[in-house]
Amino acid sequence: MVSRVRTVAFQGVEAVPVDVQVLVAPGKVGMSIVGLADKAVTESRERVQAALHASGLAMPPKRVTVNLAPADLPKEGSHYDLPIALGLMAALGAIPADALQRFVVLGELSLDGLVTPVSGVLPAAMAANALGLGLICPEGGGSEAAWADPEMDILAPRSLIQVANHFRGTQRLARPEPTLEDASAHPLPDLQDIKGQTIPKRALEIAAAGNHNLLMVGPPGSGKSMLAQRLPSLLPPLGPRELLDVSMIASVAGELSEGRLSARRPFRAPHHSASMAAMVGGGQRARPGEVSLAHHGVLFLDELPEFTPSVLDSLRQPIETGECVIARANHRVTYPAAFQLVAAMNPCRCGMAGEPGHVCARGPRCVSDYQGRLSGPLLDRIDLRVDVPAVTALDLIQPGASEPSAVVRARVEAARALQSRRYEALGLAPGTTNARCPADRLEQAAAPDSAGLALLRDAAERMRLSARAYHRVLKVARTIADLAGADAIGRPHLAEALSYRSLPERLQAA
Repeated sequence: MVSRVRTVAFQGVEAVPVDVQVLVAPGKVGMSIVGLADKAVTESRERVQAALHASGLAMPPKRVTVNLAPADLPKEGSHYDLPIALGLMAALGAIPADALQRFVVLGELSLDGLVTPVSGVLPAAMAANALGLGLICPEGGGSEAAWADPEMDILAPRSLIQVANHFRGTQRLARPEPTLEDASAHPLPDLQDIKGQTIPKRALEIAAAGNHNLLMVGPPGSGKSMLAQRLPSLLPPLGPRELLDVSMIASVAGELSEGRLSARRPFRAPHHSASMAAMVGGGQRARPGEVSLAHHGVLFLDELPEFTPSVLDSLRQPIETGECVIARANHRVTYPAAFQLVAAMNPCRCGMAGEPGHVCARGPRCVSDYQGRLSGPLLDRIDLRVDVPAVTALDLIQPGASEPSAVVRARVEAARALQSRRYEALGLAPGTTNARCPADRLEQAAAPDSAGLALLRDAAERMRLSARAYHRVLKVARTIADLAGADAIGRPHLAEALSYRSLPERLQAA
């Protein structure tokens, strides 16, 4: 008799059903696993046998065959341990075979029979709920799985013995409760810590309100990184749909701490030595990269020209499409990657180009070689470019604190609420921001008045704006008008948007 247990395989953030079939039959004593399994899955043979022995169940002196169907689907990861062990226990009569038919199972086993945490519990729970089934997962992932559906049957055992006792009726496992991270335990840096820098702070507010990409250029110590680190404090919390989207990616990547979800938008700041696979995703198991982990949040690239040019150019497609496609010879995976790019850079290798009284030792090449690492198509996708001047001692000793993040966030949330209502009326998804407005809706959403249109025509000719740059100027102007509470885009809104579109003088020097 063949016992069957349902589990899943992961393709991106999608959980694909897998049928674990266990057969105990006469033959050469041993255990084999078939079904296109990788090394981690085949090694589960040893973990399962040790865990069963530790739980007081001896392996039968027979041939045990485990088939993972469909056989042509690659199986990766250690989460197949628990379904294989339960299937074997059902085949041996240690637990009722029909009890497992109502569940999707995943979890890794330790040699002493404990069920240890695995990645991907939330996508597995969503897939199980879509099939009308419950879920058996490790204790550490129970609160994560509970977010899938408040009525869903979820078991989160600590050990194999607990599962067996639950199905025998000698012990009852309580349903875990969903939990959120306590935001007050880790407060975000506040914008009021920044002295001076009026124009960069204004650009940061516009970027937060419209979800625009931002580039800050300035000498070392001018506060570029400090400004970027305070952007999350200006952003509204994640909505329910966004919360699940972000958490499913983090779950697949194994980055959910103790199964707790967070309503804060992601803020990822990879080091400039990051490889292309680390940035956009990939590797042997096609894991999500930094651009996907920053979905619905911020990707901060400090020291932008120090990144490998090929890595930077790989960001061009995700910026436009909001998703990252990882194509390999044997599989193709798509991860969502609707992130907001914030970058910071020095004007030259020595960092002081454009400062009064400073002359680069390498001459003009110090600027041109450094800035030449950035491609024009990448810069064309950045909506706001702002100069961050050096902070003077007078700025630091000036009394009085600047505007706190809470005050700015209130304006940002009001502007985003306007955008959401506008784009819902145009048939777009709730929560759409100006930066994500498609070109075919832009004329309806961001039509300037006659004076603004005349200015835009003149500026487009003088600044030689590309079609993409033209649209991005309109989107930024729409955000500026939303912050001002204006229905129509006027000449002042477009003038400010164009001022952020032009390259800072430090970059023009190249």
